This record gives sequence, structure tokens and C-alpha cells, in this order.
Amino acid sequence: MSAAATRYAGPLPVAAARTTLKLSEAEGATWHVDGPRDNVRWRDLGTAESTGGLVGMRHSRMVKPFEVETGWHWHDMDAHIVYVLKGWIKFRYDGVKDPVVVKAGACLSQPAGVVHNVVGYSDDLELIEINLPAVHATVGATPASS
Repeated sequence: MSAAATRYAGPLPVAAARTTLKLSEAEGATWHVDGPRDNVRWRDLGTAESTGGLVGMRHSRMVKPFEVETGWHWHDMDAHIVYVLKGWIKFRYDGVKDPVVVKAGACLSQPAGVVHNVVGYSDDLELIEINLPAVHATVGATPASS
């Protein structure tokens, strides 16, 4: 048990909870193409709906070998977390000398709002992304250190 103070007077009934109960099943899930990047297929995990937009989660799979970097960009969000299920992904971050490689089983908390670029991934890459808030802007950018 946590020693931290609780925010609620006691346990809540489901009907009074701030978020809703939602199960997102893999079987029968709808997989989408990631906009202009036809190398990615993703499915929504339902957290945006169940949290009123506070948290977004998606499960992504690469369906083609790595061909081109995403280009330098940043996300207008409070938190961006990547958990790699299978394979690996390599990022570059503005102001960070060496690339950051995230391998299966590892979790990366990306600095919110920082310019970055995906510069490589394994053919079998599969990951979960967690974003706060669920809906956010992605903006192209030029790294300050270039």
C-alpha cells in the first residue's frame, strides 16, 4: 500500500469514477494507417474515450522495413511515453549528442515538447504510445543545435 495521501474520501463506486470502465480487445480491432506514413498500422486502445481525452494510448506495428526518417518534429503535449513490445526504435533529440535506442521491454518517457526525429527501427517493431492529452498537435521543426 502507498503511504501517499488519497485524493478521494474512500473507494469509489464505478458510476462515480472520473474515468469510465473500458476494455479494448485485440481480436477484431480496427487497424489504421498512420496518416502519410504507410509503414505504420495502429489501433486505438480506447483510453481517450474512457478518460475524457486526458490520456491517449495506441498500439503501433511497423509493416514495412525502415526507409526514411520521420523528420524533425515536436508534439504539443504534457507527456509522451513509448513502451516497446517487440524490436527496437532509434530516436535523435535536439540537444542530445547520441541517439537513443529503445529495445523490447524498455519504456521511454520523451521530454514533452522537445524536437526529435525517428532515425531507425527494426522490421518487427511493435510499441505502445501513451500521450497526455490524447489529442495534440505534431509540428515540424528545425533542431536548434543544427
